[in-house]
Amino acid sequence: MLDALPTYVFPVLAGIVLAAATGLRAFLPLFVLSLGARLGVVDLHANFEFLGNDFALGALCVAAVLELAADKIPLVDHALDAIGLVVRPAAAFVAGLAVMAELPQAISIGLSLFAATVALGTHVEHSKVRAGSTLMTAGFGNPVISVFEDLLSWVLSVLAILAPVIALLLLLAAFDATRRFLRRLRRRQSYST
Repeated sequence: MLDALPTYVFPVLAGIVLAAATGLRAFLPLFVLSLGARLGVVDLHANFEFLGNDFALGALCVAAVLELAADKIPLVDHALDAIGLVVRPAAAFVAGLAVMAELPQAISIGLSLFAATVALGTHVEHSKVRAGSTLMTAGFGNPVISVFEDLLSWVLSVLAILAPVIALLLLLAAFDATRRFLRRLRRRQSYST
């Protein structure tokens, strides 16, 4: 039973947490995954070993830096959110397939589709928080929230590879904190109307 943990359970947890991280930033989790593969920390499915080569690592690094910087610019951050409706679930699907190397193909595809829905759900919640921040702070709070999202996406991505169980616990705590924030925001809005 314990032999199944590193072969089956940990990769599934890693895929789900990486998917949630892609719901915040599309390219940062893929960059972390690429770096992990390059350093030999994570084994990728044979069809995704290219993520560990120098070209992919460089391209994902540039894409991640551009995404992180663009998300701090008003209006550009909202454009990224619109594009993210497609890009982030696709990135989650790729990350899921890449880490679920030992699972049968049909199961890894099904779980990767689930990972894409996790990314979409995370993206939707992220968009709600961003909209609430825009409403409450006229957009001035958005860069602060963006930095927090950058850090959360990075930490989740690293932990997904190194300690998937801890990553899952952190993810659940982040979802709970977001749920509470949105509940308080709704109460404030209902009091002001």
